[in-house]
Amino acid sequence: MKTVTLALSFLFVSLVAMAQEKNGATITVTIDNVTSNEGKVLAGLHTAETFMKGPGIQNTESAIENGKVVLTFTNVAPGTYAIMAMHDANDNKRMDYQANGMPMESYGMSGNDMTMGPPQFNSAQFEVGVQDLSFTIRF
Repeated sequence: MKTVTLALSFLFVSLVAMAQEKNGATITVTIDNVTSNEGKVLAGLHTAETFMKGPGIQNTESAIENGKVVLTFTNVAPGTYAIMAMHDANDNKRMDYQANGMPMESYGMSGNDMTMGPPQFNSAQFEVGVQDLSFTIRF
């Protein structure tokens, strides 16, 4: 009887573990115009509070293959977000700038707004609900 009870307990625990509910949306980002395979592409998922102020609420990075990367953010709660990405060509984990303040490394954001001046959250924002999302960001 103990063996049957133990077997049923293991079965129940494994079924519960496999049936865990998804806690949020998955966001897949493709960048296919990276200028070289050197370094990595870094990306951050931001709220209005974190945008242009440091790390995002989720951060990821990827090696570059043939000028392309695919990045994924998982379990994203419903809300308003923006994604910023940069090509960290020298793999120093930060954006490098020229003497005049212009970025030396390629970057892009959701919304693909390429106006002059610093990126704005309003230009890059998007809504996350329960559906998974896919974006293509251009550098």
